Amino acid sequence: MYDFKFKEKYDVNDLVEIMKILRGENGCPWDREQDHKSIRKNFLEETYEVLEAIDAEDASLLREELGDVLLQVVFHSQMEAEKGVFDFSDVADEVCKKLIERHPHVFGEISVENSGEVLKNWDNIKQASKGQETYTDTLKSVPKILPALMKSYKIGQRAKRAGMDFKSELDAFEALESEVGELKKALDGKCRSEIEDELGDVLFSAVNVARKLEIDPEECLSKACEKFIKRFAETENLIRPQGIDMKTLGINELDVYWRLAKQKLAEKNKGQ
Repeated sequence: MYDFKFKEKYDVNDLVEIMKILRGENGCPWDREQDHKSIRKNFLEETYEVLEAIDAEDASLLREELGDVLLQVVFHSQMEAEKGVFDFSDVADEVCKKLIERHPHVFGEISVENSGEVLKNWDNIKQASKGQETYTDTLKSVPKILPALMKSYKIGQRAKRAGMDFKSELDAFEALESEVGELKKALDGKCRSEIEDELGDVLFSAVNVARKLEIDPEECLSKACEKFIKRFAETENLIRPQGIDMKTLGINELDVYWRLAKQKLAEKNKGQ
């Protein structure tokens, strides 16, 4: 039994100590068995739960989910501490030094006029600290593991810094239309690899349109998904009372119900 002191209120140091105990010889078998890869997805899931709490504007839920993310940081740090590589204090030390270094207008003598200059300085300092000598280096540094929409948005933003960007939203949209035309031609050719290539170009071009409009494509697509679910549910609600299974209807019949569902939802929204 560990000599653990129970408290009314714990802090981050207690969290680090609890994780040491859980990973210790007489701790929790499950916690001892884990490595970075085995709990890799947990980190991602906890992060998404934080985002969900933010969207729900639920402060108590946000507090809980932020704690779960912090737990993941401490968990991974303890694994490295056991190998003598680094510990949680090293993680905190490094991020503190990074914040000080990248805010010379706060901790140094540099003056800035607005947040735009702040971001420009941040990017320049980051590029220098990571040894990125070319614009291509900055594009390659975008994490490959990012969701594709987020990744393509970041790549477009970094290409913009090198002057490679559309002059306007209209130019970006015209490029999207051109890519759609190329996809149609590829469909006629029925070559799967070519179709996949052209479809990728369409998606990348759509993200460029979003970027020029200053719209987050990830959030935009998420909203579209939720809208589709609502319309689908309303369509099914119109069909089920008639004792009909949706899958027995043809696409033209379903489309009639779909249009009715859109109309009903639009009327509901007007009444709110």
